[in-house]
Amino acid sequence: MNRIQFFKKKIPIYRKEPWTFAREVLQFEPDIWQMKVLEDLADHTHVSVRSGQGVGKTGLEAVVALWFLTCFPFPKVIATAPTKQQLHDVLWAEISKWQTKSPLLKELLKWTKTKIYMRKFEERWFATARTATKPENMQGFHEDNMLFIVDEASGVADNIMEAILGTLSGENNKLLMCGNPTKISGVFYDSHNRDRSYYRTHKVSSMDSSRTSKKNIDMLLDKYGHDSDVARVRVFGDFPRAEADTFIPPEIVELATDTTLPVDTSIRIGDLGVDVARFGDDETVIAPRIGDKVFPFETYRKQDTTATTGYVLKHAREMKRKYSHLDWIYVKVDDSGVGGSVTDQLKEKIYELGINYLKVYPVINNSKADDTDHYENVGTEQWGVLRETLNDNFSAHMQGKDSIVDLPDDEKLLSQLTTRKYRMTSKGKIALERKEDMKKRGLQSPDRADAVVLAFYRPKDKLTILR
Repeated sequence: MNRIQFFKKKIPIYRKEPWTFAREVLQFEPDIWQMKVLEDLADHTHVSVRSGQGVGKTGLEAVVALWFLTCFPFPKVIATAPTKQQLHDVLWAEISKWQTKSPLLKELLKWTKTKIYMRKFEERWFATARTATKPENMQGFHEDNMLFIVDEASGVADNIMEAILGTLSGENNKLLMCGNPTKISGVFYDSHNRDRSYYRTHKVSSMDSSRTSKKNIDMLLDKYGHDSDVARVRVFGDFPRAEADTFIPPEIVELATDTTLPVDTSIRIGDLGVDVARFGDDETVIAPRIGDKVFPFETYRKQDTTATTGYVLKHAREMKRKYSHLDWIYVKVDDSGVGGSVTDQLKEKIYELGINYLKVYPVINNSKADDTDHYENVGTEQWGVLRETLNDNFSAHMQGKDSIVDLPDDEKLLSQLTTRKYRMTSKGKIALERKEDMKKRGLQSPDRADAVVLAFYRPKDKLTILR
């Protein structure tokens, strides 16, 4: 059996396992992070990778391009970058290098300066290089099997990225974005923040890569400092510091979502944070918490007051049954709007059913804060409590201590926690951005974030009851 016949028999495996294609066809051994990206690309349509310098992202992009080009019928692979030099001298040259290294691919494919195509199928089976200078360069591509690779994605203008996203409508259309996270705006930034739930995202630090020059890393850190934006972008794969008016920065949330803690059985109080939505696109969210561990939450849509009350009682019973060491479960409900009816029904049902381990605390966001020196209202103060908790956790981590906060690894939660803004009032108090203003910016209502915030909130005048 010759090489091409053997390859054709392996294609069903390669389609599901691009890492096996990388090893067997290209003799490319993926790093751990590259392996995770390849796994995500096999199963998902949108993947976004932010990284420090020199971690091997261009090599990964080349592998992905050749995998898709050779393993799917009549594909179109469009590789793009903000500049001609980055596209042709770096990415396209890397694709050529790996294609040339493979005897099989030298037989199957023909490489030119702007195109790589399957021999005998030049018109419909190809990869092409298009500089990201105008939206028209990204339009007009339509195939069931199509892949866009966007290199240095932070530098690609939004109108061009929007043209790419609008093109991805076929059955097996995929997008891979990679780059140093140089900007805190744009489609690439949003893919790791407000739109994170639509993407499989990865962060790769140069410190963790075997391919990087540690001498060069040390030079950058010595010259600019560990906490500088240069170090964040070029070494750690973090975006520059969040905008001045962002209330909770992404890195302190990401640390908590990357942590898994056991349940602390010495804690005798459990919490349920309940953010209530009635109808429409908003979610009712029930977030359970014990200590600094928040468990995966439940979400519901278009439920009436009675149904929501029933769900809260159901989750409270399950929590008590699973964690029998708890003496109390404290249910904190956003009492604004429709939440007030849920609060009233919960109190009635708890009394009627004789549930002696539940206490309900209604939270009115516009009411006066306990810390009147710093916060405009209770709603802002709640978020401030969580921010301080996450900041303490991050500071401990930077000192080499173990993380103490565990949040669910939920893309929508991370996005909602890290996109809400604040302002300083004329009285020098912090006021959180209104939900109405968030929606005007195209953001979702932060229902999941609010439920987690409620789960952490500790009103000063209730501490004796809670603990």
